[in-house]
Amino acid sequence: MKILHLDNNHPLLLNQLNDLGYTNHQDFKSSKEEIETKIAAYDGIIIRSRFSIDQQFLDAARNLKFIGRVGAGLENIDCDYAKQKGVHLIAAPEGNRNAVGEHTLGMLLSLFNKLNKADKDVRNGNWLREDNRGLELDGKTVGLIGYGNMGKAFAKKLRGFNVTVLCYDIKPNVGDENATQVSLEALQCNADVLSLHTPQTPLTVNMVNSEFISDFKKPFWLINTARGKSVVTIDLVSALKSAKILGAGLDVLEYEKSSFENLFASNHMPEAFKYLITAENVLLTPHVAGWTVESNIKLAQTIVDKIKAKFC
Repeated sequence: MKILHLDNNHPLLLNQLNDLGYTNHQDFKSSKEEIETKIAAYDGIIIRSRFSIDQQFLDAARNLKFIGRVGAGLENIDCDYAKQKGVHLIAAPEGNRNAVGEHTLGMLLSLFNKLNKADKDVRNGNWLREDNRGLELDGKTVGLIGYGNMGKAFAKKLRGFNVTVLCYDIKPNVGDENATQVSLEALQCNADVLSLHTPQTPLTVNMVNSEFISDFKKPFWLINTARGKSVVTIDLVSALKSAKILGAGLDVLEYEKSSFENLFASNHMPEAFKYLITAENVLLTPHVAGWTVESNIKLAQTIVDKIKAKFC
């Protein structure tokens, strides 16, 4: 089979597919339209998030047998149409779930202990001990929305912190020894911390809005290492100003381009984002929760293993 690689990944992916006897071509620069003119010659595609794979693209890919997405989600692919065309879809959430779990925990502990603010203060010559008094995670209730690979990885990291972990998921019976599955209402009633671990779907886009936030019974901390479009930034800022949300750790933002490689589609900086970058109780990272040295290897290996299992 011939495979077209549309994004640069760890070299083991290309090397191992070569060893399996596949013909591998790389094209990291051509436009989507240019790729469409030659995609019929390929049996497989390896992509991260360079562009969306829609019906027009899939119609052009007449001989396509699989799409391998080197990442957790498949929202940049028209999955229903791909399945209708008999295209096998491969994702790799196993590859970066540990990285996401560690990053999420790191953000939470940093927020509770004001590490970003304290570091900045000391670098500016200010030794403000009382102003940087932190909180302990011990005894808190952490609510997770989405309890798949990422949610489970984070819950596992929370073992040993003496916290109560609740999870809400649209799938039944996903709770385990690390998290108790509850209704959304129960989670909103009890959570001190909310962490999102959901894919981007019609159900999750704009999920965290003013109404959703107001349904929480007490002020809470928000961590989002999932998808930026799940949180309405204007409503988040309003809740931060009113202290209904005590602080936020955001690895993703609703403004991100679909490729995840750039923040804004234009040079315009939204007013809500201007607030976030000046707020001391907000921690921002550039969509790197699952972007570690180790996960780069694990993601590539997972894709190879799944191709091998399906086609060899």
